[in-house]
Amino acid sequence: MAGLDVHQHLWPRAFSRALAQRETAPYLDGSTLYLPEGAYEIDLGEHELETRLALLDRSDIDTAVVSLQPTLGLESLDVAERERLEGIWEDGILELAAAAGGRITPLAVSRPRAGFAGVSIGADRLDDLTSLASTLDALRGSGFLFVHPVAGWPPDGAPTWWPAVVDYTSQMQRAYLAWLAHGQERWRDVNVVFAILAGGGPIQLERLASRGVDVRAGRHRNVFFDTASYGPHALGLCIEMCGVEQLVFGTDAPVVDPSHASQALAGLGLGETVEKLVRQETLLRLLA
Repeated sequence: MAGLDVHQHLWPRAFSRALAQRETAPYLDGSTLYLPEGAYEIDLGEHELETRLALLDRSDIDTAVVSLQPTLGLESLDVAERERLEGIWEDGILELAAAAGGRITPLAVSRPRAGFAGVSIGADRLDDLTSLASTLDALRGSGFLFVHPVAGWPPDGAPTWWPAVVDYTSQMQRAYLAWLAHGQERWRDVNVVFAILAGGGPIQLERLASRGVDVRAGRHRNVFFDTASYGPHALGLCIEMCGVEQLVFGTDAPVVDPSHASQALAGLGLGETVEKLVRQETLLRLLA
């Protein structure tokens, strides 16, 4: 079933070159990406437009929503350098989106910008909603906010999977609960998509109830969760807590093979109607 993907990352060539010219994290040395949290082997060929469009075809994805991942650690740079790199990415991604014939839809970095479907931010930004207020106000009734993990800080000797499994999930749970505590009431007309099921945040609603908080109204119609990297058991729990209408298809390509998300959704066994809702209809409403 063809659909949309709310969670992909794509680097314009100019952005990759800018990373290769750096000598401190984040930087590229050949095929090795050095980040504050560690070093990773990557294939820059996966960021070529033709390669990405071919991946979409193989994965039955009509349109990919792409963002600049906060896990690169740009927020740790001085303001001028961070804004320079973000500007290179935004300008380049607009060109790729134009060349892709509608199959690539970009999200701006940190604040709304013409030509983008919404705004992508790091999870830590929800610790200070006052500083985010102008962005949220600008998104009322137009576009959506995509919340993504930032760089992790694994302990010495931690395995390579540590940031993704430990740091990212804890960040996303914190961001989700911060939104419920301080953002939802004020910005209930702003659509918010939490990457990677908010790190399993919806499951924490049961624990929140054990502390005397009424979570019966937890199905906020403006709060959504992308499916990236989770399997049918976690997806089922999220649906049980928040409703299938709040689930949107996300893959985290090219970091994760899109087939993982497709198989997880199919593994729920809820039928074509539910798959169509998650892969198409809800995301189309967000992008309208």
